[in-house]
Amino acid sequence: MPNTMGFVFARGGSKGLPNKNLRLLSGKPLIAHAIEAALASRSLDRVVVSTDDPEIAEAAQRFGADVPFLRPAHLASDDVPERLAWRHAIEEMEQRERQRVDVFVSVPPTCPLRSPTDIDRVVDRLLDCDADIVLTATESGCNPYFNMITIAEDGLAGLAIRPDGHITRRQDAPTVYELTAVAYAARRDPLFEYDSIFDSKASAIEVPRERSLDIDSEFDLQLAEFLMSRRPVQRVRRAA
Repeated sequence: MPNTMGFVFARGGSKGLPNKNLRLLSGKPLIAHAIEAALASRSLDRVVVSTDDPEIAEAAQRFGADVPFLRPAHLASDDVPERLAWRHAIEEMEQRERQRVDVFVSVPPTCPLRSPTDIDRVVDRLLDCDADIVLTATESGCNPYFNMITIAEDGLAGLAIRPDGHITRRQDAPTVYELTAVAYAARRDPLFEYDSIFDSKASAIEVPRERSLDIDSEFDLQLAEFLMSRRPVQRVRRAA
């Protein structure tokens, strides 16, 4: 069986929502929801947190994750591509464990309404197809063929993508999806070969909008609090 390792990447700095990963949601730090979903997944052999912040590291350990290293500061600024943190985490764990990470899974803290099944589905899809990476997506409420526009310098507006025919209902437009940060599953080697997920062979699973809310503002946090209050409590598999 492939060694499938789950990672939660959580920087200490956040401009949009300061101290975001430690903000409380339903009585727990935001990062705790990602950790608990990952621990409840049947697919992950290990759940590791990569952070540059000792306070986040302490919270992650308190909720059952492993934090065997702190991320270097040069990989934790907001202008550094996250794939570099991904590569660093893989190399750190392979060096420490003396074992290759065959399947890399990222469970970002910013989508706390995910279910453990969402994580399992991206891993299952990756193992069942020849894609290099599997993403999560949700059907978009806006559509560039119908109600998304561009505005020219002269103020004239037009559809972002003009369809071949005349579309009068959104349902008749081609279906488009928004990428979400619910989970990513990838084979190891392509993560080191490509600088963009779309340079590699990508697949995706669809996740319902109610589980794909991405926390980036106070409003998002308030909305997540409301939605979290209306969902059943999920069981958590604690580390031995």
